[in-house]
Amino acid sequence: MYVADSRAGTPDSPAPTSAPASAEGAARPRAGRRRAAVAPTVLALGTVSLITDVSSEMVTAVLPLYLVTGLGLSPLGFGLLDGIYNGFSALVRLAGGHLADRGGGRHKWVAGARYALSAACKPLLLLAHTLTPIGLILAADRTGKGLRTAPRDALISLSSTSRTRGRAFGVHRAMDTAGALFGPLVAFLILRATVDGYDAVFTVSFCVAVVGVLVLVLFVPGGSTRPPVTTDIPHPTPRPTLRPALALLRRPALRRLTVCALLLGLATVSDSFVYLLLQRRLGVPDRWFALLPLGTAAAFLLLAVPLGRLADRVGRWRVFLAGHGALLLTYGLLLSSWHGTALPYAVLVLHGGFYAATDGVLMAAASDSVPDELRSSGLALVQTGQALARFVCSIGFGAAWTAWGDRTALTASAVALAVCALFSLSLRPTRPPRSEGLA
Repeated sequence: MYVADSRAGTPDSPAPTSAPASAEGAARPRAGRRRAAVAPTVLALGTVSLITDVSSEMVTAVLPLYLVTGLGLSPLGFGLLDGIYNGFSALVRLAGGHLADRGGGRHKWVAGARYALSAACKPLLLLAHTLTPIGLILAADRTGKGLRTAPRDALISLSSTSRTRGRAFGVHRAMDTAGALFGPLVAFLILRATVDGYDAVFTVSFCVAVVGVLVLVLFVPGGSTRPPVTTDIPHPTPRPTLRPALALLRRPALRRLTVCALLLGLATVSDSFVYLLLQRRLGVPDRWFALLPLGTAAAFLLLAVPLGRLADRVGRWRVFLAGHGALLLTYGLLLSSWHGTALPYAVLVLHGGFYAATDGVLMAAASDSVPDELRSSGLALVQTGQALARFVCSIGFGAAWTAWGDRTALTASAVALAVCALFSLSLRPTRPPRSEGLA
C-alpha cells in the first residue's frame, strides 16, 4: 500500500513548482493525481464503508421511529440517547487515533477490530426494550465507530497527495454514502415485507456488517510503517505518545480548524431530529419514515466528489463554511410557512449538500497540518471536538423541544448556527507551509 502511496506522491516532490514544465512532464503529474484520487486503499476502504453503512443506516433509519413511537420515548429521552450515540464516539476517537499511530501505522487492524465491535452490537438490539440497555448498546456501537474513524481517515490521507486529498475523501465519502442510500431502502422493504419488522431489520443489519468486516480483512492493504522513501526521520522511530499528539493543537491552522468545527457543531441538529421535524411538517406516515434519509444520502452521493474537487481548487475552508450555509437554509425551510410539494426535496438536498461540503472536506483540510506519524491522532483531535459539540447539541435540542416545542428549539439552533458561522469567518485558518502540509 505504502509503495503505491509513495509513487502517488511523487508529483508533489519537486521543489521548483514555478519552473515551466514540458507537455510530457505536465501529463505525468496529472496521471499521478488521478492515481492518488482513486488509490487502491481509498477504493477498498470505500467498499468497506459502503457495506458497513448499509448495515448501520438500516438501523439509523428506523431507530428514531422505533424509540419515539414504538417505545414511547419523549423528545428529551430520544435526545439523550442520540447524544449518547454521538458522545461515546467523541470520547474514544482520540484513543483510536493514538492506538493506530502508536501501533506503528497499523491503521487497518485498529479500524478492523472496531468495525467488528460495531457489528457485534446489532443483534443485541433484539434483546433491549428499555432506555438503559438500549443506551448501553448504542454506546458500545459508537465506541466502535469512534475508534475506527480516525485510523480509516488516516489511511485515506496517507494514500493521497496534498493536492488531491479533497478528491480522495470525496470519492470515499461518495462510496460511503452509497451505503447510506441503500440502507434505509433495505430497511423500508423489510418493514413492508415482515411482521416483526424491527427485529428483522436488526438481524439483517448484523449479517451485512459481518460482510463488511470480511471485506476489510481480505482486501484493504495492511501496511505497518511509513513509506520507505521517507528518509528524513531516523529509524527506528519512537512510538508516538499522547503528549505530542495533543501538542498538535499548538499549530495555528489546526487549532483554528478545531475551534471552528467545535463551534459549528454546537448548532448542528442531529439528522434524526431533522427527519422527525420534516415528518411532522408533512404528516409523513410511519411506514414511509425510513425513506427520508434517502434524500440526504442521494444528494451527498452526487455532490461529494464534485465538492471535494472544488475544495482542492478554491480552498477547503470556503467550501466547509458554504456547507454550513446550506444547513442554515435547511433550518430556514423547516421554519418557513411553505408547504409546497417541493419542500421535502429542497430540505433533503440541502441537508445532503451540507454533508458533502463538510465531512470529507474537513478531514482533507486538517490533514494538511498534521505530520504522517501523527496523522490519526491529529484527525481524531478535530473529530473529537466536533463530535463532543454535536453531543451537547443533541441533548440541548431534545430538552428545548420537550420544554418549548420543536419550532422554538429549531429557531434557537438556527440563530446559534448563524452566530457561530459569522464568528468562524474571523478564525479562518491560515494555510500551512507546504513542507508542513506534506509532512
